[in-house]
Amino acid sequence: MNAITPPPLDSIPQLAPAPHVSDSVLERLAKVTSGSLTTQLYIKGIRQPVLHGLTPVNKNIKPFAGRAYTMRFIPAREDVDNYANLTVKPDANNLQWVGVEQIEPGHVLVIDSNRDGRAASMGNMLITRMMKRGARAVITDGSFRDGTELSQMDFPIWSTGITATTRLSYHHVADLNVPIGCAGVAIYPGDVIHGDGDNITVIPAHMAEEMADLCEKRDDIEAYLALRVQAGEPLWGLYPPSEETRGQFRAWVEAGRPAVK
Repeated sequence: MNAITPPPLDSIPQLAPAPHVSDSVLERLAKVTSGSLTTQLYIKGIRQPVLHGLTPVNKNIKPFAGRAYTMRFIPAREDVDNYANLTVKPDANNLQWVGVEQIEPGHVLVIDSNRDGRAASMGNMLITRMMKRGARAVITDGSFRDGTELSQMDFPIWSTGITATTRLSYHHVADLNVPIGCAGVAIYPGDVIHGDGDNITVIPAHMAEEMADLCEKRDDIEAYLALRVQAGEPLWGLYPPSEETRGQFRAWVEAGRPAVK
């Protein structure tokens, strides 16, 4: 039999956009702990949602949750990535400026820098512009420049380090708002990016509201359990809580959350 040759595709199939996560859900998620969040994601089958190896650049660390806007780097090439391409108008060889000007309130810019920190992913000028446009945070698995200025900003900025070397030396912005990998974790546009003093965690958009519900409940009971551990109780039956302990928690809540001694 002759093999049947499929017709050529008229266009590349596209992924459906992620569900939009509301500002109210983002506000709830910003208040939950990364410990509860990663545990609940694990229970639901998401094994490793944390961007491992990143640390905050700014000194004033504040929790946040926002929708991922992504930027994908490939290695720079000398005939493309040169200073002349930093034009004063949108340019296909300078998509970074385009991405910055597409940022909307509630976005978190996540940059796939191929875990290459030899050159800065961006610096103070572009990050300030995105902050003014309403971004919630900026994250890279590479480096930023202008570390002194960034450290003083009241804005979440996470990276693997600081370098003054210009992006053009090693990075080319190839794509905007496409699926990327950052610090070994898959990130799709519209995913929720959660940050606190400990971690950056990725929440699939379709799980965001469920995670808010589950984590609020988990954080509440865990705060109660911590009080009992601090009071000197042993772990058995307490952490993780037995059904009896859960009943004691409910009774404690109904009693107005009295001091635990």
